[in-house]
Parts: sequence; C-alpha cells; structure tokens
Amino acid sequence: MRIITCNTNGIRAAARKGFFEWLAIQKADVVCIQETKAQQDQLTDPIFHPEGYHCYFSDAEKKGYSGTAIYCRKEPDKVHYGLGWNPCDSEGRYLQVDFDKISVVSLYMPSGSSGDERQQIKFDFMDKIMPHFKNLRAEDREYVICADWNICHKEIDLKNWKPNQKNSGFLPEERAWIESLFSDVGYVDAFRIINQEPDQYTWWSNRGQAWAKNVGWRLDYQVVTPELKAAIVSESIYKDERFSDHCPLIMDYAAEL
Repeated sequence: MRIITCNTNGIRAAARKGFFEWLAIQKADVVCIQETKAQQDQLTDPIFHPEGYHCYFSDAEKKGYSGTAIYCRKEPDKVHYGLGWNPCDSEGRYLQVDFDKISVVSLYMPSGSSGDERQQIKFDFMDKIMPHFKNLRAEDREYVICADWNICHKEIDLKNWKPNQKNSGFLPEERAWIESLFSDVGYVDAFRIINQEPDQYTWWSNRGQAWAKNVGWRLDYQVVTPELKAAIVSESIYKDERFSDHCPLIMDYAAEL
C-alpha cells in the first residue's frame, strides 16, 4: 500500500510544474493533497482527474484558499467531508475515505504564522480536533492521517530550532499538543519509525536560499494508528523536482486497502 501526501500550495500551480506527470509513475494507491486553492468547477481539465483514480475534493468557501483532495485507485466504501464545525468545514480542511478496515485522511491544519488572530484560530482548531482523534482510536479500524500539520514535533524536525521557539509551528503549546497525539492518544509518526536522521524536511521558506541550503521544516507527516506500525516498509521525501514550497512524502505499508 503506497500512500503519498503533499501540500501543493495550489493544485493548478503544481500541475503546471509537472506534479501530475510525476504522479502518474508513482503507483500510489492513495494520494492526499492539501491546499488545493481551487473549486471543483476550476478543475475540469482531465489532468486533475488522473486515469485509474477516484477523485474527491473538499473545497473552501473562499476561492483560491485552503482545500483538500484525495485520489484513490480503489473506490472507497464511504467519503467524509469535514467534521461538522467551522472553520474546518468552511475551509475544506478535512477529507476522509473509508475502505474495508483502513481509513485515510487528508488534513490541512491552519497556520498561525500571519499573526496572533490566526494563531488563536489554530489553537482553537487544535482543541476541537483532538477529541475527534481520540474517538477514532476507539473505532475498530486503522487510520492513516496524512496532513500538513503546520507543527514541527521535535528539534530535529527543523533546521533552526532555537530562534523558532517563539514562532508559529514550533511553539511549546503546539509541540506539546502533537506530543500528546503520539504519547497519550497513541498515534505513530510513521516516517520517524524508520528514519531518525536529521535534515529531513518537507517545507522550505521562499525567503533567502532556504531550499538551496536545506534550511527547512518537517511539517508533513503520515500519522497512523499503532497497529500499522509493524506494517511500515519504506519512506521517501521527493526533492528531485519542486512542485510547491512543500514536497511529497511517500510511504509504503505492508497492508491492503
């Protein structure tokens, strides 16, 4: 089971940069996209509906903003759009597909980097979605939550951690929240199970020469229920081409949908 997650920072922009040509040769079973920045009526071109995939989109009400998508080879038994509260639903931040025993989620957590007001919205979002994650653990199924979490978990997960301790994405409250997701609720950071190396990033600022110097942040994780831990086979952060300010995270699992 190959699952890819990627924040495209605009699915149309990523398409122009070759994202779908690359995707066509990846043999992914499920592809989770965050920050589509498009409405479905803007995605009528066949490139956005790759052959062999069932395609689902959760759009933000605001045009050119947020949004999530999931492409899957096997038709899911059920598709869930949102969680019943805003701004999660109004900004298209949560999309879930259910298969026989496994569910896959595409989640786009808010960023708080633009100011105090957005940071408070992010904190509120974190408070509201944590009970949902706890409820999922009580279900008799496995979950793969593919997300741009907009949070780095540990110091190893960003290049310049010391000066960023007061910045959104590495605040103590954010780190404590994601630590609780792992240590208290029991989810697993799939990537770190098999790769504990430093300098493993998925996002780079467009300022300065962050990409060239690999001054990045690991913001994009596949978070799984603990029963899938033993099924984690391989990981890959794809950097040979640049489709976005984020890059795709590819994970292979010894499991079937």
